[in-house]
Formats: sequence, structure tokens, C-alpha cells
Amino acid sequence: MAEPIKPTPANFKHIVRIANVDLPGAKNTGFALTGIKGVGLNLAHAVCNVAEIAVSHKLGELSERDVEKLNQVLSDPAKFKIPVWMFNRRKDYDSGENKHLLTGTLNFTQDNDLKRLKKIKSYRGIRHIHGQPVRGQRTRSNFRKNKGKVVGVTKKKEPAAAKKETGGKK
Repeated sequence: MAEPIKPTPANFKHIVRIANVDLPGAKNTGFALTGIKGVGLNLAHAVCNVAEIAVSHKLGELSERDVEKLNQVLSDPAKFKIPVWMFNRRKDYDSGENKHLLTGTLNFTQDNDLKRLKKIKSYRGIRHIHGQPVRGQRTRSNFRKNKGKVVGVTKKKEPAAAKKETGGKK
């Protein structure tokens, strides 16, 4: 039997802004946080636990104080004792720190990393330049979007001289 539709509370927000990203208020907090680039399911659950917010609670029903707490935890997860292995930037190339980057900063840093690899002409950088797979995958059957159609087996044509010697078809 279907559950009856519950009326939405008066203070329900359909769009909640966390870490400069608009998130849908109808989703559960744990899943809604994954809409932020750089936040996966594990980190979203850890952030909810640290902020003392139920993962199954709807994001639109959170108070302003709870939303502010989520913002604080996401902006500096190390300060709230979230494990370092959950960060997406461990031992940063420039500073050597363990960081967790979000949204635009993450895109900018990834672009800079690729530019650096291309500039120093490392193996990974060269593979990126040529549009090839970087991590050792095979290329004969996959990654053919830049190369054209499928490589098939073609029969060798019999040379014309061989046909004349045998006298053509028998």
C-alpha cells in the first residue's frame, strides 16, 4: 500500500546553498552533499557525522545553524578530525600539505597539474597531449574515438601476376 503524501513544513527550503553550490532540498542530506564536486558518498557521511546531522534527514528541513555547520566542516575537514585518507589532495605538489578541494578550486588545480605534466613532457603528460589512455589500458580495441573505425581483419588480395600463371579460374 502506498504511503500517504506528507505535507511539507512551512520552513522547508527547496534549494539549499552549501559550499557555493545549490542543492535540492528534497534529497537526503548524505546524498545531496554528493552534488558538490569533490564530495563523494564516504566524505558526505563523514561530514554529516561530524556535524551531528542525520544522513537520512531531508536537506530542506535543516536549520540555518545546521547548514552553517555543514559549510564549516566542508571548508576545513582537517580541523574537524576527518581522516586524511578521505581527502582528495594528499601531499600537495606545491605545498606538501594534505588538503581537500571543492568545486572550482578542484578544477583549477587539476588543470594546473595536467599543464605541469605536459610542460615537463613526462610520460603521463605526453599521453594526455596525444589523447591516449594514461594508466596503461590497451588501445587496440578501446579508446578509438580519435582514431576512426574498428580495426578488422582484411584478406590479402591475390596479385594479378599469380592469376595469369595459373590460367585464371578453373
